[in-house]
Amino acid sequence: MLNFKKSLTLAVAATALAVAAPAMAADVKLGFLADVTGPIAGFAGGMVSAGNLAVANVNDQGGILNGEKLVSIVADGACSADTAGPAADRLVNTENVTAVFGAYCTGATLAAFNTAGLPGNVVFISPSASAPVLTTTEDNDLLYRTVVSDAFQGAKGAELLLSKGIKEVGVTYVNNDYGKGLADQFASTFTAGGGKILSNVAHEDGKADYRPEIGQIESSGATTLVIYGYENAGGGAILNQALEAGSFDQFLGGDGMAGEALLASRDAATLEGLILTQAAAASGEAYDIYAKLATDAGLVPDTTYGPQSYDAVFALALAIEKNGNADRANLSTALRDVTSAPGEKILPGEWKKAVELIKAGTDIDYEGASSNLDFDAAGDIAGGIDYFVIEGGKIVNKGLIN
Repeated sequence: MLNFKKSLTLAVAATALAVAAPAMAADVKLGFLADVTGPIAGFAGGMVSAGNLAVANVNDQGGILNGEKLVSIVADGACSADTAGPAADRLVNTENVTAVFGAYCTGATLAAFNTAGLPGNVVFISPSASAPVLTTTEDNDLLYRTVVSDAFQGAKGAELLLSKGIKEVGVTYVNNDYGKGLADQFASTFTAGGGKILSNVAHEDGKADYRPEIGQIESSGATTLVIYGYENAGGGAILNQALEAGSFDQFLGGDGMAGEALLASRDAATLEGLILTQAAAASGEAYDIYAKLATDAGLVPDTTYGPQSYDAVFALALAIEKNGNADRANLSTALRDVTSAPGEKILPGEWKKAVELIKAGTDIDYEGASSNLDFDAAGDIAGGIDYFVIEGGKIVNKGLIN
């Protein structure tokens, strides 16, 4: 049998968002399984704020399901399978949310979904869980994401280095689904293109000293180091200690190493030339509209995975409206209906217009800020990969890796 997968209140500090006010009986609840502590804490707060912007847009234009209020109930997954499972259980079985926005890390997403999402028949949409394993997860058409799979990111990172004449590298990856998925795809593409992986070393987060891993890679003769990890955890520590030792001439990091936090606590001059890969920056009419909404709300529009977060929440709201109730049954069908052709185009923030069309029986097609949101049978979206280079103390977007 074919397995189908598809995948408020404005900006608030992440620490303040960890506790949500009780909802009234008529409220429609969305669970925000947000990894606001742990290795991606540096940009998770911005993702929550972007999601809450979508909630505010709904409520400011009359609310959902004939005037009911849409509310976000936040739980911290901490980018940890051990934490995310119980957090999801609370959202699904105690808070009785209709759907879940999150989690943000792949391991947390899988643990949360398998613990509470699949048993509870709850649609989950992650804005950033990018490991390829989500594509093949058995999910009864309940698990989606608005970020491009690492099957693209790892391959494009390898192609980029090969195009620059770099034929030998060392790789280190965080020992979880995210890190291994990226590293495996990178290695497959790099070697197929004539490159050689001189050393491939897993690392665990939470250590103070990564010199053994660095030394193992350095002793292989590698002068380029590929880091697939988290800036706020092992990946960032490895980068720091490798820079201190002067061990490598070139670095490439994945999206877990990206974001403004990379430069916040480091001497930018030491990072000159470092390359980062990430899902392609959004552009076009839909993104421009979202950017204005975000700016007017005091948010940074292009914060890491901000557009993807807005789209996940706005699409869930549209699906609930299309479904006609706050029940979980048939929500995935409604989600596919409101994000795919045919239908009248709906752009970010156009809640009132969408509700009027839905009530009139007119099909709609939400075109998101981050992408057109045409989910495939596995709940994935298509898209490109941008690369960034640190130049003159700034992270400069060099555009798509072709």
